[in-house]
Amino acid sequence: MTTQQQPMHIEMFFDNDSSTFSYLLVDKSSNMAALIDPVLDYDAAAGMVDTRSADQILAYLNQHELKLQWILETHAHADHLSAAHYLRQKTGARVGIGEGIRKVQQTFKVVFNIGDEELTAKGECFDHLFHDGETFQIGALTGRVINTPGHTNDSVSYLIAGHLFVGDSLFMPDAGTARCDFPGGDAAVLYQSIQRLYQLPDDTPMYMCHDYQPNGRELRYKTTVGEQKQQNIHVAAKTEQQDFVQKRMARDATLAVPRLIYPSVQVNIRAGKLPTAESNGTAYIKIPLKGAL
Repeated sequence: MTTQQQPMHIEMFFDNDSSTFSYLLVDKSSNMAALIDPVLDYDAAAGMVDTRSADQILAYLNQHELKLQWILETHAHADHLSAAHYLRQKTGARVGIGEGIRKVQQTFKVVFNIGDEELTAKGECFDHLFHDGETFQIGALTGRVINTPGHTNDSVSYLIAGHLFVGDSLFMPDAGTARCDFPGGDAAVLYQSIQRLYQLPDDTPMYMCHDYQPNGRELRYKTTVGEQKQQNIHVAAKTEQQDFVQKRMARDATLAVPRLIYPSVQVNIRAGKLPTAESNGTAYIKIPLKGAL
């Protein structure tokens, strides 16, 4: 079986601080574009947000006279802040994410004690919540949403013009899969999600959201379904669910909390919008404290 691909230009942008790939997808026939997983720069020590990475994408759009139609989030990331809100303001693009974001909002609304006046956890802040199997257009290009929960409740993959963008569900084969120990994560569910992706033709190009360059190898962002099935160190084609779950849970128990999890999640469940400024005109990021004196 061979994947059917439509003519599309893919421009990759890499954020070194969070090892995140963002992808700009362009329909050559109409100059309409979609952007997947944009990054808002954030200096945690200084509490400073910056738009230099997003501005690079805006410059590219302007240089090539492209119209941004969609900003697509694969999930509410825990390792970087999203630039979706900023880019929506600049371009008028719609921000889409999987409908599982409601569960993620509900979970972290409690964690951060966010009131209803700030967030009702009904998917607000996003312009569109995708359901499994939904199709959408980027100019003449067709995209399809594949629910791939397990890393998070809201994780989706986008199959666009024959190219697959998997978010954090899979990494390059030598790095395996995403962790499943966040609220709403489930290794067995992730295994089943990956099996759905493995049903696609082996030559389907697959694009990562991150690459942490195991053993110091060169940066890589693209593989294929077939390569994953043959070589993924956590879940190859012959890997049984029980074996994967045991391996994934053991690995997760050794992992530290992501450096930017608290600022990232607070902003990303709001589609990249910062918390509302308080009476002194300043917005604040909350960090739940643990332990006792």
